[in-house]
Amino acid sequence: MSATGNTPATDHPAAPVEQAGQAVPGITPGVDTVVRLGEFHTFEAAGERFGYMVPSAAVFAFDPCASAIVDALAGGARSIGDLCAALEARFQPGEVWDTLGELYRIRAINEAKAPAPTPKILPLTVIPLQTLVVNVTNQCNLSCEYCYEFGEDKIVDTENGQQPKFMSEETARQAIDFALRESGRTAMVTFFGGETLMNFPVLKKTVAYARQRAKEVGKDIDFSLTTNATLLKPDVIDFLADERIGVTISIDGPQEIQDKFRVFQNGRGSYDIAAPKIKALLARHKSRPIGARVTLTRQTLDVMRIYRHLHDEMGFWEVGFAPVTTAPQRGHAISDAGFDHLLAQFRALAQDFLQASLENRHHGFSNVRETLQEIHQGHAKAYPCGAGIGLLGVATDGQVSLCHRFAGSEAHSFGSVTGGVDRARQADFLDSHHINHKTDCQACWARPICAGGCYHEAHTRYGSTEGPNLHYCEWIRGWTHTCLEIYGELAVKNPGFLRQFDGADDEASQRH
Repeated sequence: MSATGNTPATDHPAAPVEQAGQAVPGITPGVDTVVRLGEFHTFEAAGERFGYMVPSAAVFAFDPCASAIVDALAGGARSIGDLCAALEARFQPGEVWDTLGELYRIRAINEAKAPAPTPKILPLTVIPLQTLVVNVTNQCNLSCEYCYEFGEDKIVDTENGQQPKFMSEETARQAIDFALRESGRTAMVTFFGGETLMNFPVLKKTVAYARQRAKEVGKDIDFSLTTNATLLKPDVIDFLADERIGVTISIDGPQEIQDKFRVFQNGRGSYDIAAPKIKALLARHKSRPIGARVTLTRQTLDVMRIYRHLHDEMGFWEVGFAPVTTAPQRGHAISDAGFDHLLAQFRALAQDFLQASLENRHHGFSNVRETLQEIHQGHAKAYPCGAGIGLLGVATDGQVSLCHRFAGSEAHSFGSVTGGVDRARQADFLDSHHINHKTDCQACWARPICAGGCYHEAHTRYGSTEGPNLHYCEWIRGWTHTCLEIYGELAVKNPGFLRQFDGADDEASQRH
């Protein structure tokens, strides 16, 4: 039995335990000791059997003896003596005892009489801010039907509310000062909207100010932004390229898919406007990979076709997909059958990713790459993402919020760029939203990866950020299982591919 990824391997003991009465390491001595299976999820890849250990999020390959013990315990708890007797025709006694010890150490088996450990919620130590998402405007030049700024999906009234529609230069500078004050060695700032480039003059001045302030305080600063690409004029493209600003383009695919929902206020589709500007950006901006972010709806679930167009034809380095966040009664909401179809599409594209990775070729399906990184690094999440911890959002008036999707929501405010973070309010939020408070999650093997799902999705669907996204559960379990299979294939057939995730920054959890 062996570990994969960065999980420490479990070594075989130096000498096999031959005597039936000797103790299995870590288990009370005696052949009468009764053991049961721990909490893990099995999967097969590359002709081998693996276990994903839920408490630790480690991945282990089961050798034949370990697999036989797991199968023998599948029907319920059994004594060690009974297990040894049942397996004596296939394995030497010493091998069974050694393997029992290994399985106990990784918590694949437990002593049956031992009570389940009580979940603990440890107070979160304040960590440096990793990403600050600055909403430089809450206005947009498009009128996408599925946008969470419309109808029953709206949290903040950005049209008639108290917030300014555009962030001022002064507030933007205060946001930079806040980011540099709260960050560690590097401050990561993402400009967001609305349509970010509608406030390009302030954005441009803010970058210059931030570069100077970072130099003065001895820190690094990194910039990225999200845009719908319709305002990518030549001077804007030159600025983004010259300043090495990371860019993510919100685009849904080929013209008939893009123009179904991503339209201007007069109903005109945006593809013809955006496409040539995207090509100009890709031709000019070579310092950093440019990614596409796709919103999937009930009507636009052709993942393979969308990916081929955006990656192969348009030339995006990577393409990420996200199911639409919306109230279930809206016409573009994805149904249960739609999620089944979506999972099949994701699995097909994931197989393309696997084949490319086995051949050490780049593949741009970012959803699988991000999940592989989380698996490899052994993420066992207490929270679904970095929102409220290492990621915060700033509204146009300088209010600091849980994340950019809650920018301007008083109920989700954590302070302001001038007054700083309200640590008591932050601590209360994190305590009440811990995975151990989500009862439905406690029986789910995928909780180390999911931790209940997006806060904004939960708020939109259920009216609260505290509960898990139950409509999403089967989907996330199916997708995580697929990614585990791909991980296992790569671990066996091309382990060098996985080394790219060794020591990598936790970008996945901070992504927006």
